[in-house]
Amino acid sequence: MPRFADLRKDGLGAAPPSIGQVAGGGAGAYPSLPNPWSAPVSDLDQPFVLRNGVPLRNRIALAPLTNGQSDADGTLSAVEARWLLRRATGGFGLVSTCATFVSEEGKAWAGQLGIATEGQGEAMRGLAADLAAAGAVGVVQLHHGGAKAELAPTRLSTVDAEGQRGATEADIERVVADFVAAALRAQSAGFAGVEVHGANGYLFTQFLAPLDNPRDDAFGGSLENRARFLRRTVQAVRAAVRADFAVGVRLSPVDLWDQRGLVLEDSLQVGRWLADDGIDWLHLSLRDAGGPPPRQPDAPPVARAFRDVLPADLPLLVAGGIDARDKAERARQAGVDVVVLGRAGIVQPDWPTASQAAGYAPPSTPWSREHLRSVDVGEAFLGYLRNFAGLVEGGAPP
Repeated sequence: MPRFADLRKDGLGAAPPSIGQVAGGGAGAYPSLPNPWSAPVSDLDQPFVLRNGVPLRNRIALAPLTNGQSDADGTLSAVEARWLLRRATGGFGLVSTCATFVSEEGKAWAGQLGIATEGQGEAMRGLAADLAAAGAVGVVQLHHGGAKAELAPTRLSTVDAEGQRGATEADIERVVADFVAAALRAQSAGFAGVEVHGANGYLFTQFLAPLDNPRDDAFGGSLENRARFLRRTVQAVRAAVRADFAVGVRLSPVDLWDQRGLVLEDSLQVGRWLADDGIDWLHLSLRDAGGPPPRQPDAPPVARAFRDVLPADLPLLVAGGIDARDKAERARQAGVDVVVLGRAGIVQPDWPTASQAAGYAPPSTPWSREHLRSVDVGEAFLGYLRNFAGLVEGGAPP
């Protein structure tokens, strides 16, 4: 199967890969894309190096986005591979998979990508190679849904409750082993790294958040105890993979939509501990990447608080509302090293280059279904996006 590098022999802008060439899909070629290797116009477009030496071509990352496009058994589909590769050829420096379950116990939704078996890992080998050939650093976000694993046989959580079971020490050790095995599969498949998903109310957040974790053992109570599960997992993954294989962590540093008792001071300490544990980046999930905590308009930016306490060599990645250059630059001024784009990366797969144009404005909502299909948003993903108010034509009303 030809790789992107082979198709670029006659020039950077020539011969974008066809759907069939990159993911085993049907006939047809991508529309012409701007050259993602054009001259930098700000430091967003300059190369950047992760803590362990992995180089990014710019400071712009694609967020790990739920898309529901995998096969029913969690195997990577041609549609999902095509969606991710389109963003790599569009110029994103770091491209992450969606939250990818490390065990059936942690599977949270239909169409979720998995790396819980050797077969699932092998199915991702071609994607890893294609992302690298397109110039992007490809990473797998490793995930366990915990109490939010609605499709799992048993929902594991902090304590026994309706529909869920409190994790025992043996459960915790098993989950740690599942993350390690998944990371090794990602490494074997040829990805550049993994990100441990400790955000958005999933398993590790449930242990970190005081209101979700009433345990009185070594995994509850004090912040040190509540962070123990996440830290033990990260330490085990870091010890198992190669030094040149990157390991990042995503955190929800403050309460956003749900009240879980997550406070900035605690999260800053967790960030320090994770830096000591050897992570190669810390990724914050926020509403406003360059702004203050919710309900505290006069407070300094959350990102600045982290940048001020983290080691200088630990990159800070932050997601939250970035869709245009001014918002990305504002995040950079707040101390963000790499900006992470979600919705903007869906609707504008070549955002890193398209946004350089004078007067650029992100496509307005509601987005047309025809446009989304033209940028390799599959039908399952399209159906998911229609649930968000005012996002897609014909979807939920604003």
